[in-house]
Amino acid sequence: MHFAATIAYPADVETVAAMLASREFVERKMAAAGALETDCEIIRDGQAFTVTTRAKMPTTAVPASFRSLVGDSLDVRLVEAWEPPAADGTRTSTLALDIHGVPVRVAGSQRLAPTAAGCEETYDGEVTASVPLFGRPIEQAAVDTVDQVVDVERRLGLEHLTAQR
Repeated sequence: MHFAATIAYPADVETVAAMLASREFVERKMAAAGALETDCEIIRDGQAFTVTTRAKMPTTAVPASFRSLVGDSLDVRLVEAWEPPAADGTRTSTLALDIHGVPVRVAGSQRLAPTAAGCEETYDGEVTASVPLFGRPIEQAAVDTVDQVVDVERRLGLEHLTAQR
């Protein structure tokens, strides 16, 4: 199942990239998204960076009929691998989200592109659940969760950037 989202930020690409590569910001985002525990690792390679987030998430996003199969929480691993900026200032990343013990995979890309008012972050990807007969409702629940996390990132990102001014 496809997902897509866009966040407009009133700051340039490099300011937003620095925010996305901030341990404090990632931990705040995950806490606001409901994480019970979060561990974040940020690796820099010149202007490229990779953010690996491991979180224990509540099962509230899992359809009620499947919660007994996954337990009280989900162990989630999100990897966002950001490339150095292109000549026009645009940055791109690949993202992959794995949920331990659940046959769901989220894979996609992110893009930070300059705009007249700052920049836009776009998400584009696919959610795949390999569960016969029940894959579609599980994929929809995962897409809904991605939408919620993007909304949290938008809200916290705007707060963060406003505080930086």
